[in-house]
Amino acid sequence: MKKMTKVMATVIAMAMIICGLTACGGEAKSNTIKFGTNAEFPPFEFVAANGVIGQFDGIDIAIAKQIAEDNGMTAEIENMEFDSLLIAIQNGQIDAAIAGMTIKEERKEKVDFSIPYYQATQVMIVKEDSDIQKASDMADKKICVIQGYTGEICVKEMGYPYESFKKGTEAVLELVNGKCDVVVIDAATAKKYVQDNAGLKIVEDAEAFEGEEYAIAVKKGNTELLDKINKSLEKMLSDGTIADLGIKYSVAE
Repeated sequence: MKKMTKVMATVIAMAMIICGLTACGGEAKSNTIKFGTNAEFPPFEFVAANGVIGQFDGIDIAIAKQIAEDNGMTAEIENMEFDSLLIAIQNGQIDAAIAGMTIKEERKEKVDFSIPYYQATQVMIVKEDSDIQKASDMADKKICVIQGYTGEICVKEMGYPYESFKKGTEAVLELVNGKCDVVVIDAATAKKYVQDNAGLKIVEDAEAFEGEEYAIAVKKGNTELLDKINKSLEKMLSDGTIADLGIKYSVAE
């Protein structure tokens, strides 16, 4: 019995040592920020052969990496559907979401947002010979949007029927192939798609599409992480880092 007790004591002691070294799966990850994104939104996030973090690249990915470095941490990226990001934050699957996410009142009910780091607006991508000159011209047209993106919200609020896609490339391909008349999407991303696809152009309508602000989302009440993110964003905004990233990726292939 004493021998068995000694064996058990040894096992327990070893378990405690291992647990202390790995923090039982807790502190082992405390030096990592896991960012969720939707890598279908160039130039903010996309998949590349040699990305800033693994296979992921873009303005947001570079920002995520810098936030982690500013706080002596490592950034990890988990790619998922845009509509899944807020749920992933709430259930602890990711620590934060950085995905060209617009601050919206309905989203603020579910997560907390950082300070804004980018000003954006929605535009329309059409073929060069299109007669669409303003948002109201979409009334009798076939409209494509990306599921969960602000463009979908805008078109829905206008009361127009539309078809949603999970990827921007899929929506733009519909337009290129003549299967739809217009794609509503963020201006910076629209510019990239127009550069990559001959025969397309951008139509703006400032009266129909208000400006919007991108921010990073975290779990409600996670003030410790939010403070770290905000401090880093403030530095990058003041020293021109984010402005430089916008220029860098707007001219990238």
